Amino acid sequence: MDDLFAPSDVSWTPVSPKLAAVRRVSAAVMFGVLAIAGLLLLGMLLDWVYGVLAAVLVVLGYGWAWVLIGRNQRSWKYAEREDELLVSHGIMFRQLVVVPYGRMQFVDVAAGPLERSFGVATVELHTATPATDAKIPGLHPDEASRLRDRLSALGQAQAWGL
Repeated sequence: MDDLFAPSDVSWTPVSPKLAAVRRVSAAVMFGVLAIAGLLLLGMLLDWVYGVLAAVLVVLGYGWAWVLIGRNQRSWKYAEREDELLVSHGIMFRQLVVVPYGRMQFVDVAAGPLERSFGVATVELHTATPATDAKIPGLHPDEASRLRDRLSALGQAQAWGL
């Protein structure tokens, strides 16, 4: 494992590769708008050569974003332990969030239109302290529902001291 601060005895579960596809489509829309705006604005104000240059730079930026989005998707993983849920992600700046089941107040499952079209959802864990809130994007809807139900039951049992 490449995490220096993550427990080595944990079996990590990766998120779906479809998360990268969702984020790439979303980025394509954003970069496409920027490319068209740069082309039109610089083309009309200065010269069409500058507009084309701006559009090419935006397309190159999207190419770089494509690579980073894939790396970021592969960094997301989670692990269910006896008393807590671990969520790890990040490329350059790794983050490990440990959420004790007894601290969970509620668990959400969310999926926007783009996520639903790709068949993924996000599980969001809420605690009394916002610093320990966590989310796990890119889960299959069945796995997201299973995880929501399991975490809710474990959170309730831990809160009641069972």
